[in-house]
Amino acid sequence: MENIKMMNLLLVITMVVTSMEFHGTMAIDLSVGDSFGWNVPSNEIFYDVWAMIQEGGIYVNDVLVFNFATGVHNVAEVSLQAHDACDGSNPIKMYTSGPAHVSLNTAGIHYFISTIGSDCKSYMRMIVRVEKPPANNSSSTLLN
Repeated sequence: MENIKMMNLLLVITMVVTSMEFHGTMAIDLSVGDSFGWNVPSNEIFYDVWAMIQEGGIYVNDVLVFNFATGVHNVAEVSLQAHDACDGSNPIKMYTSGPAHVSLNTAGIHYFISTIGSDCKSYMRMIVRVEKPPANNSSSTLLN
């Protein structure tokens, strides 16, 4: 009976640890701005805060989903200088059809803006820190 309780406890602990690390091992889609979408926000830090508070972080191979009406907004991945200057003239990548699915293929800091009208100057810009997925070795450490 004691062995069954121990095995059940070990199984529960393993499941908890595995679920905590699941995001690091499998790409997920993240809806930028959640239900607000990719629209002109009411303050300049709206999207930066959204990116910072994503539960579990943002990892390589995750996909940012920018929900916007085609022709009303767009998404440009740009350099830091272009982000700060709201300059979409030389984007790294441009997405003009909504919703735009942006695969995050490299770790590091990524910069996004909307280049339509005064969108960027009206705070439609975002800085995203993309991390390498964490090593998934806690489960094996737990069992040893």
